[in-house]
This record gives sequence, structure tokens and C-alpha cells, in this order.
Amino acid sequence: MTEPPLLTKKIYNHDTDCVGVVYYANYLKYFEEGRCEFFAGLGCSLADLAHQGFLFVVAKTEVEYKAPARYQEIVTIGTRLAEVRNASLRFVQEVRRGETLLVRAKTFTVCISPRFKPVPLPPDIRKILVSAATPDECTTVGRKACNERRGTNNVQ
Repeated sequence: MTEPPLLTKKIYNHDTDCVGVVYYANYLKYFEEGRCEFFAGLGCSLADLAHQGFLFVVAKTEVEYKAPARYQEIVTIGTRLAEVRNASLRFVQEVRRGETLLVRAKTFTVCISPRFKPVPLPPDIRKILVSAATPDECTTVGRKACNERRGTNNVQ
């Protein structure tokens, strides 16, 4: 199981609101960047998929704001693929300042055609995504049970 990719970002003045903290909607941009980097890290070009007629759109996002990020701070955006379905994906993403959790989101994306209709994930891409997914039961608390299900002894 590989570690989810981390994207490092410095907070600039244009990221913040009038009280000097990151404007809440900007986190959605950070999560989009994180998902794009996730695909790139797997060798999957979203641009190439779009040219082939497979687009990924956000259908739903649930966001929990825990603490603010401020001007000039360095944060990391972590992206984990938690679920792969026939035509959709569920990501769990976090923004952290060091070890401090600032924001957590669950984002549901759907694979659609250029006519904006859901379509199944291309089989080769689905295979890559399934191998990269870390289901919720495979996170720190449930990793032993997940590894047993997968037939490995790698408990971290």
C-alpha cells in the first residue's frame, strides 16, 4: 500500500479573507489540486482521459472545518481514494499544518461523457484506481483487518 500523495502549499494573501485566514471556499480549490495530483501520481492524465471522452466531475463534497490556515503558513493537502465504483469515486482529503488537522473533506466524483451522462470508468483506469484505493477499513484503525482480507501481513 503506497502512501497517499501530499501537495504542499504556501498560503498567500489572495487565499485569505479580511481577517487573514483562508477563505472557506478556497479549500475546494486545494482539494481539486490534490485530486489532480493524485491522478498524475498514478500516471493517469485527466487531459488525455477528457480527449477520450471521460470527464470527472464533483457530484458532492462534505467539508469539516476544524481550524484556520493563515497567511504565510505552509499546509499539506493529502488525498486518499477511499472507494471505487462502476462510474464514481470517493476521495477523503485533508489539509494539515504540520500534524494539526485543519480541514477534512469527502468528495464524490462521477465519470461522465461529454454529453454529461454517467459512464463506467475505462477498465484500464479502473484497475489502476482499484489498486491505489485505500478503503476506510484500511486506514490506521482497521489496517490489520484490511491486510488480512488482502492476504498480507503488512500492518503499519
